[in-house]
Amino acid sequence: MAEKKRIILHVDMDHFFTAIEERMHPEYRGKPVIVGADPKEGKGRGVVSTCNYEARKYGVRSGMPISRAWKLCPNAIYLPVNYELYTKVSERIMAILRKYADKFESWGIDEAFLDVTTRVKDYAEAEALARQIKKEILEKEGLTCSIGIGPNKLVAKIASDHQKPDGLTVVTEEEAEKFLAPLPVRKLLWVGRKTEQKLRAMGIKTIGDLARHDPTVLAETFGVIGTQLYLMAHGIDKSEVEEQRQIKSISRDITFEEDTSDFNLVLDTLEKLAEEVHNDLMRQQLYFKTVTVRVRYENFETHTHSRTLPFMTNRLQDLKKTAKELIQDYLKPERKIRLIGVRVSNFISAEKQKTLDTAS
Repeated sequence: MAEKKRIILHVDMDHFFTAIEERMHPEYRGKPVIVGADPKEGKGRGVVSTCNYEARKYGVRSGMPISRAWKLCPNAIYLPVNYELYTKVSERIMAILRKYADKFESWGIDEAFLDVTTRVKDYAEAEALARQIKKEILEKEGLTCSIGIGPNKLVAKIASDHQKPDGLTVVTEEEAEKFLAPLPVRKLLWVGRKTEQKLRAMGIKTIGDLARHDPTVLAETFGVIGTQLYLMAHGIDKSEVEEQRQIKSISRDITFEEDTSDFNLVLDTLEKLAEEVHNDLMRQQLYFKTVTVRVRYENFETHTHSRTLPFMTNRLQDLKKTAKELIQDYLKPERKIRLIGVRVSNFISAEKQKTLDTAS
């Protein structure tokens, strides 16, 4: 008997941070809202964490320097990142989603994949299930989400972005290639600005162009990723929906809207990411021993640098100091940075640490 074909849902909360702020402050609705650093009348540092659709109409985007957001939209409501609140809301939403799935995989704080293969008999039932999920989240949390339904994670994720906000897009296995074909290649995972430029130079602008291109040439040009891009352009993705049972690490990263060599901006943003990681750490009552920073340059060359401390700690100053020291080697005037990230790992619970402290 043939194995049943997979049906995957990708659930993506709409402008999550700002949506929560609007829920708490109804007077913000209909106005541009920007969550991130303090703009200090255009002189602030750091970047936009997220913004609502009203702010996006002014050209504001995640990862944009806050000073630029201020120039584009000085009348917006600017709010600090309230990560503790967003995480609590996220946990409740993930609990709702988890009960609908055979296999569940959270994808950051505001997205998740659900494998519903054995829960539904076809795509019509999957669509009804998605509507039920949207209804429950709206009733219980007052928030909207966009859901993509597809034969794999790749198609489901691209589908969820297709009709934002509050969208629902169904793409069957038979429709996948046709659905992907007109979309810009940038929609695919691993296609950033530089790869997009390289593909454009080869006459490849859409996913359909990529699907029709010679796979041998793609493999010669991009290596293993070239083969992967070719398969993805045909809507092929075999990756499983997998849940991490045990927390191995906590991380945050951000892609700057424009590659930057403004190292004050990089360091300020690194501090903010460290604070977000630390909030998560405290909420889960964990001590850490290893700090890792990740840096991606404009050409997509990516480096990670870790340090294991000689002691367990949960102090924010230890995390910030170590992260800043680790990133120093990568701050080179001639190289622009595209992405930075902070990760902590090598955990022990606060309870266990207390026991160790008492014993020592």
